[in-house]
Amino acid sequence: MLRTPSRRTFVKGLGAATTLAGLGLWRPLAQAADGRDLAGQHFELSVGQSAVNITGRPRTALSVNNSLPGPVLRWREGDTVSLRVRNHLDQATSIHWHGILLPANMDGVPGLSFAGIEPGGSYLYQFTLRQSGTYWYHSHSGLQEQAGVYGAIVIEPREAEAHRYQRDHVLLFSDWSDQPPEQLLATLKKQSDAFNYHKRTLGDFIDDVADNGWRATVAERMGWASMRMSPTDLADISAATYTYLLNGQPPDGNFTCLFQPGETVRLRLINASAMTYFDFRIPGLKLTVIAADGLPVTPVSVDELRIAVAETYDVLVTVGNLPAYTLYAQSMDRSGYARGTLARASGLQAPVPQPDPRPVLSMADMGHGAMAGMDHSNMAGMDHSAMPAMQQHPASETDNPLVDMQTMAPQPNLADPGIGLRGNGRRVLTYADLRSPYPDPDGREPSRDIELHLTGHMERFAWSFDGVKFSDAAPLRLTYGERVRITLVNDTMMTHPIHLHGMWSDLEDEHGRFQVRKHTVDIPPGSRRSYRVTADALGRWAYHCHLLYHMETGMFREVRVDE
Repeated sequence: MLRTPSRRTFVKGLGAATTLAGLGLWRPLAQAADGRDLAGQHFELSVGQSAVNITGRPRTALSVNNSLPGPVLRWREGDTVSLRVRNHLDQATSIHWHGILLPANMDGVPGLSFAGIEPGGSYLYQFTLRQSGTYWYHSHSGLQEQAGVYGAIVIEPREAEAHRYQRDHVLLFSDWSDQPPEQLLATLKKQSDAFNYHKRTLGDFIDDVADNGWRATVAERMGWASMRMSPTDLADISAATYTYLLNGQPPDGNFTCLFQPGETVRLRLINASAMTYFDFRIPGLKLTVIAADGLPVTPVSVDELRIAVAETYDVLVTVGNLPAYTLYAQSMDRSGYARGTLARASGLQAPVPQPDPRPVLSMADMGHGAMAGMDHSNMAGMDHSAMPAMQQHPASETDNPLVDMQTMAPQPNLADPGIGLRGNGRRVLTYADLRSPYPDPDGREPSRDIELHLTGHMERFAWSFDGVKFSDAAPLRLTYGERVRITLVNDTMMTHPIHLHGMWSDLEDEHGRFQVRKHTVDIPPGSRRSYRVTADALGRWAYHCHLLYHMETGMFREVRVDE
C-alpha cells in the first residue's frame, strides 16, 4: 500500500445478504431481498462507519452505504457508469474497481492513479464498461479493505448468454477480526506465526517416525528448522482471530439463498477476503464452472474449487429434491469456514461438513523436491551457476535480509489441485482445467520476457519482488502496445495471488500456449507460472500480491505504460 492510515477502531462486520433471484437477464432495476442491490448508470456511494455485531459484541465497522459488505452494483456492458464516492471518515479513502478495464485516473489507487478522497471530500468515477461478468470493488487505502470497504459487481452482457438458469445469487466470502487491522499487522511483524495454533507436536514426530523412519523424519525436521519455518504455516492469519463470512454473515448466521427443485442456479463466487483462501463445495451437488475472473471459460464439472484471494468464479448448479444444501467454504489452513444454505425456504439447514484434515507442507511443495535433506540455511548465497538444472535467481536476492529462502526446482503445477486438496476423493478444479473458449485475444508472440521472483522473510514478515520492497523499487516500464511475457517464480512458502491493474493477464500452459485470461493469477509455493500482457492502457498501474498484509509490507510494484 502507498499510504499509512491513521489509527482508528475497526470491528466485526454486519450481517448482509446480497442475493438476487432472477433469470440471469438484465433489468433496469434489480433489487436484492434486503433492498441493497443498486443498478443503473448513476450511483451515490458513501464510505463511513456503521454499528455492527458479528460475534455478540457490539462494534463499529467501516462500510459502504452503511452496509457490510457494500451494496451489489449491477451494471450493463456498454453503458457509461458514474459513481460519486463521498468520504465520511476522518481519514482519506478510495475505491478500486477490481478487474475493470478503465482509464488510469479512474482506477482508485492513491499515489498512483489519483490523490485519494480526503475526509469530507468526494470523487466522481466515470468509465465505459467494456466487459461483462462477476467482479468486485474495495478500498485501496491503508488497511480499509480488511475493515469492511468492499462489495460485489455484476455486469450483465450486452448480448444473450449461452447459459440458461432460473436464479442468480452472489456469494461474497470475506474474513473479519475483532482486532483492528493495524494490530493484526503489528502482531505479524513481532511474531509471524502468532496465529498458527496448529504447530507440530512430539506426537506428530513419533507418528512420522513410525510412517517414514527415523532418518527421513529427522532430515525433514532439520530442513524446516534450518529455514526457521513451520510446515503447518499455511495462512498468516487463521480462525484464531478471524471469523469467516458469507455475504456478511458468520457461519451461525446461516445466510440463505432460495431455489425450487430442478432449477438451475447461477452462483457468483467472490473471494473478497484480506488474507484467506477458501475451498468451496456444496455437498451433494456438482458445480459447473462457466466463468473465471469475470470471463467465460469452457464449462467444466467439479465437486470443489479453491478460490484465491481476489479471484471470482461463476458456477451453475442444478438443484435436486432435498429441502436444503450447505454452501461450504473452508479456509485453506482448515482452521475455520464460511457457511450458508441453498434452500427451498428460509430457516432450513443441511448438515455442515467437518473440516478436512489439516494440511502439512512438504519440501516438494516448496519447490525443493529431493533437496529436503540439504542445508537450506544459506540458499541465498549458493552458487546456482554450478547447478544448471536449478532455478536461477536475481542478484538482488543474494545475501538479502528480506529473503529467507529460494525455490530450487519450481514447476508450473497447473494440474495440481493444491495443498490440502490432493487425493481427497473429490473432483477439484485446477488451473489446467480453465480454458478460454476463444483464441488468444492478441495473437502476437511476446517481444520480451520479464521474470520476477516473489520473495519474503517469514520471521521479519517482510514481502517483496526480487527481494526489493516497494519503497525501494523502480517502476516496471512497458511501452504502449507491446506484448510481454511475465514469469513469476515463488521463492516463499506462502501462496500469493498476484493482481495487475488495468490490463489482462493471459495465462500460458506448460508449453507456452495461451490458456485463459485472468485478472488475478495464483502462484503457489514452489511454482513458476507465466502469462502474457498486452500493454494497452497508458498510465501508472498497481501490481501486487492481493494478500493485504503482504502488499502493505512490500510485495507491490508500479507498472508504468508509456508511449
